Amino acid sequence: MAKDTTALACSLAAKRKAGGWNLKAFKYYYIPVPPNGIAGIVVEPTEDLLRLQQGLLDAVAPFTEKTGTAAAFVSAAEGRDIQQGLIEYVANFATVAAGKKFNPHVTIGVAPEAYLNEMLAEPFEAFTFSPVGAAVYQLGSFGAARKELQALSLTQ
Repeated sequence: MAKDTTALACSLAAKRKAGGWNLKAFKYYYIPVPPNGIAGIVVEPTEDLLRLQQGLLDAVAPFTEKTGTAAAFVSAAEGRDIQQGLIEYVANFATVAAGKKFNPHVTIGVAPEAYLNEMLAEPFEAFTFSPVGAAVYQLGSFGAARKELQALSLTQ
């Protein structure tokens, strides 16, 4: 089942011609996980991204579970490194982080909150980019992409 859904996810990105999109990264952010935080670069949501997200949510809906555990994630410590908040976030993603609540981003790491507050105080120079690939990963601690399940080149 997982192999079928990962193949479907990659084919959706290819079908929507995501390699030709122009996206804009416009700021840093972080999610507090005291005493640290999970940092990322935020991408402006576009209609293309929103349609792709909805297509992915629709495709995986028959396979989603509300009662997942740490065993669904890649763990380096027999599940002790998987945060309960992450499990809840993934289980409820379609209602808490999709559509108008979508926050497209690239996670860039974990650091102490003091450092991240300094980072946010610095100016961010916005830039545009186009995707060159897509991949489906199994998540690990802090929601980081830990195990590649399937990758797809989006370049022509």
